[in-house]
Parts: sequence; C-alpha cells; structure tokens
Amino acid sequence: MTDLSIIIVNWNSTAYLEKCVESIYAHTHEISFEIIVVDNASPDGDVETVRDRFPDIILIQSSANLGFARANNLASHVSSGRYLVFLNPDTVLANSAFDFLLRRAALLPSVGAVGCKLLNRDRSIQISAIQTFPTILNQLLDLDILLTRFPECRLWNIAPLYANSSEPSRVEVISGACVMLERGVFAQIGQFSEEYFMYAEDLDLCRKAVQAGYTNYYIPQAQVIHYGGASSVPSRAVVMKWKSILRYIEKYRGYRYHLAFRITMACGALGRLAALSLWWTAVSAANSSDIPRGALLKWWLVLKTMIAGIERNTQAEYLTTDRAQGR
Repeated sequence: MTDLSIIIVNWNSTAYLEKCVESIYAHTHEISFEIIVVDNASPDGDVETVRDRFPDIILIQSSANLGFARANNLASHVSSGRYLVFLNPDTVLANSAFDFLLRRAALLPSVGAVGCKLLNRDRSIQISAIQTFPTILNQLLDLDILLTRFPECRLWNIAPLYANSSEPSRVEVISGACVMLERGVFAQIGQFSEEYFMYAEDLDLCRKAVQAGYTNYYIPQAQVIHYGGASSVPSRAVVMKWKSILRYIEKYRGYRYHLAFRITMACGALGRLAALSLWWTAVSAANSSDIPRGALLKWWLVLKTMIAGIERNTQAEYLTTDRAQGR
C-alpha cells in the first residue's frame, strides 16, 4: 500500500497546480506517494498540460463541476494510500511537509485530522491554518487585530501558530487547504459531507472526527505556502462561505442557535458597515486610495446573507461559480 495519496481538486488553476505538483516531487522523499488530480470541468481546459509534464499523476476529468467535497470523495475511492491528504492547488510545499506529517502522525494517539503551518505569499503565518469551531461570540469578534493581539484566547486559540515549539498541538479545526487523515478514519467518519458545495467542509470534517473520539492535531514542522483565492470572485466567495457556515451552524447547533447566530452576525455587520462608512467619510477627501471599498462590500454581502437566511445550496446554484476548491 502507498504511504500517502495526495488529492488535489482543480478548477481553472492550472498555473498554480503545476507549481504545486512540482513542489511535491521536490520536497517529498521519505515516503511513497501518489498524486490524484480531479479537474472540475475547468473552462481553461488545459489541465492535461500538467499530466504531460508529470505523467505519473492520476487525472480525473469531470464533465461537471462537482464541488470540493464530492470531488475529494470521488478521488478517495480510487486512491491507494494508507493516509490521504487533501491539498488546494494554490499551494506549494515550503519544506518536506508530507514527510513531517506522516512521521509525526504515526506517533500520536487517536489521530483525526492533521494539519500543517500555512504561510502567506510573504512567508508570514496564515492564521486560518487552525481554528475553533464557530460560535456566535468567536465569529462576532473575528477580527485579525484581536486574533493576533490575543492568540491564546480560548475563543479562537491560535497560540500554537506562534509557539516556539516543534511539538504537535491538539486543535479543533484544521484548514481544508491542507488536511491529512488516515484512510480508515476518513471512511469511518463519513468522508466529506457533500451538502456543502464549497467552504465549511473542513469544519464539518473536523467536527465529525472529534465526535467519533479522535483528536485533531497541528504539526508546525510541516510548512506549506497557501496563496489563497487563486480562482475565486471575492463577492461570490463571501456569500458562499457564509451560507456554508450557516448550514454548519444549523446542522450542529439547531435552528434556535442558527437564528440567534444570524441575528447577531447581521447586527455585527451593520456595526462594521457604520464604522467603515465613518472612516471612509473622514479619509476620502484626503486620500481616496484608502477608501475601504472591499471591506464595505464584504460586510454588505454578509448583512444580506444573514437577513436572507440560509437557502438550500443546489449544484445548479454553484455551477456558475468561479471556484470549486480552496478557502
């Protein structure tokens, strides 16, 4: 049996995908592995150029956009690895990340999902690498300035990202940009839940692992650069992300909590919009380049999504999206 099956879901990200695959071959030497790419009917149609350069990869070309969860599950059925790692195409290995992950995971007890240190393009730490399960309070206070100023706060507990230690840490959620599970565990917990087309699949997967009695681990020695949003349209991404989170909240916390979550987040979005509008008014006359148009759009979309409530996300709704993977 192969040690590791590396599964990558691609949608219109061939340039990133090629660099991703190149980095895997460059940095993975201690283990046997296979690479499985699922192309979700990419409009650019050039994914075969990657197979031409790397003929050993297994390429599955879907005739339809299956979404992140379904495509990963499909690839898992044709894989042969003892462990499975689900990797975004807009990533490159910064070191022997997969060698580290397997070596450390083999020594840990009751291993569920395993993740690595994610780095931004400039090699700074990507704080979304680990999370806590979403609640009303931690989502309302989800501000980078708070997270980085108080990383040890139990609401988000990202302290392991900044710890001067190479030891694995127990965490709640591993980012779906790079997450590894043992094959039997992945099957036992029901694989990725396919009611999510995109986003929140990692929350759901990690939740199911914990409910089944496993522990999720963050392994800082393994480092992967995650470019993020390589093929997404920001406005669509914001709406899809929050619809998926709403679905997750209702699934695991019930309708009343889901309703309270919607109301609280709508109020939070209103507050952010008011603060941003005041700041816009204050600085726009002096420097129009500083106007926070992106932030205003983001929170306007969040407000609309919370007011509209959760809607059933059908495949037809998402076939026009510009991304079928990533965060």
